[in-house]
Amino acid sequence: MKAVNTLKTVILLVLLSGLFLAIGYLIGGQNGMYFAFMMSLLMNFGAYWFSDKIVLAMHKAKPIKPQDSSGVYEIVEELCKLAKLPTPKVYLIPERTPNAFATGRNPSHAAVAVTDGILRILNKRELRGVLAHEISHIQNRDILVSTIVAAFASAIMYLAHMLQWAGMMGHGRSREGGRGINPIVMLVTIVLAPLVATLIQAAVSRTREYMADESGAHVSEDPEALASALEKISNPALIKGFQKDEMLPDMQPAFAHLYIVNHFSGESVMSWFSTHPPVKERVKRLLSMGKK
Repeated sequence: MKAVNTLKTVILLVLLSGLFLAIGYLIGGQNGMYFAFMMSLLMNFGAYWFSDKIVLAMHKAKPIKPQDSSGVYEIVEELCKLAKLPTPKVYLIPERTPNAFATGRNPSHAAVAVTDGILRILNKRELRGVLAHEISHIQNRDILVSTIVAAFASAIMYLAHMLQWAGMMGHGRSREGGRGINPIVMLVTIVLAPLVATLIQAAVSRTREYMADESGAHVSEDPEALASALEKISNPALIKGFQKDEMLPDMQPAFAHLYIVNHFSGESVMSWFSTHPPVKERVKRLLSMGKK
């Protein structure tokens, strides 16, 4: 299953890259394609080096030190020893929505963050399952993959906007020295490119979530714990009853792909754009692992 998910990720990344370069070519032919390529390098460079600092700052994350009463640091340390990874920095986010995420550019420069809400609603065993999932994101290099995908998707939307202006001004070329862009091709690209980029980004994220569930369950040797945690985190009624007030997501929708559960995902058609697989399917897979 892990090999299949890895192959899916590679294919989706190739499609995303191809779409990005194709839009660049439509805007300015070969020179436009070179511009798109250089643009992608700059965006990925910035995202690779600074995305973790930006994410943690936007969430007002505070460091969790060893011997903290929450016990989060000790759990992360124990799981990292099992996964043979260096212990990442650990942070607490002062938000009531139960969630967690991992960020950073590689295992040596990584961070795991949990919200105050998740510490309130999960027991130690369930919290350990969640942290194993996040550490698996670090182990699987999902941080880098999600950063690249997010940068490409953002750049595609920007290029589609540029294509719109190029078409309006009559500067777009389908080939060097050739005719202007076919209006139908231009319109289809402007409308569909951002949509396709979003769908690919969501598909990559969902694939990586399945991988992190699987490898996290192997690290913790307790797939049922993560399954139980996912059910609690995604249950609005349970959260509402625990908090004694109305449950409203207070996390950042722009970073939904990082979280262990996406509270912003919709139902039916809107679920196609969700960055996470259905919780019921994730729980089903985890429980089946526990029976083997």
